[in-house]
Amino acid sequence: MNRAPERILKLILAYEGTRFAGWQRQKAKRTVQATLEYVFQKILNERVGVVGAGRTDSGVHAQGQVAHVKIDSPLPAKIIHRALNALLPEDIVVHSVRLAADGFHARYGAISKWYRYTIWNQPDRPLFDRATVLHIRQPLDLRAMQRAARALRGRRDFKAFHSSGRPVASTRRTLHSLTVRSNRGVIWIDAKADGFLYHMVRRITGLLIETGKGKTSLIPPTAPAKGLCLMKVRYV
Repeated sequence: MNRAPERILKLILAYEGTRFAGWQRQKAKRTVQATLEYVFQKILNERVGVVGAGRTDSGVHAQGQVAHVKIDSPLPAKIIHRALNALLPEDIVVHSVRLAADGFHARYGAISKWYRYTIWNQPDRPLFDRATVLHIRQPLDLRAMQRAARALRGRRDFKAFHSSGRPVASTRRTLHSLTVRSNRGVIWIDAKADGFLYHMVRRITGLLIETGKGKTSLIPPTAPAKGLCLMKVRYV
């Protein structure tokens, strides 16, 4: 019996990272990758590997994570899409499932990523957004944060913003943009780059928060994971 030709599916998905130990599969821990692979096996009756564009850490969220999966099943992408959302837990939703071009790779094909960090900068604590924002009661100096953000843009060595634990060949990255804006007590820090080091956005955020408080720090503190979200991944 002839097998169906292998296909590559491209997924765009979102998840609330609060109850996940990150994206990457880990033994005896609940992760986004393992959850997706389990549901795919139920739908297709075959084991598959789901590859994500970004290996988000424990507690980090995503609005536009991209992943790919290679399958032998002839089941149409739109049927797989519906089945995934019917079986996945409530903290993951798949926005789209489409047939990808041969050779597509969610991680290695990405040319840039956009992360957003959200700060609830008000005296009263947040309610409905409490799982996805960082609450800071002390008023932050927005202009000081914006000046510091402008100084970090461009191609440079971000070793000071790289946490140990994930060795890399180079710590040089191009930070295409880093903006800080505010509206009604909510501050958004948006970072777009050709790639990010381990904890890089959270350490940049930590530095900007310290700056907003009027403090200086030689070693940038790492902001909590809960305020960080992978917004979008770009490809050629």
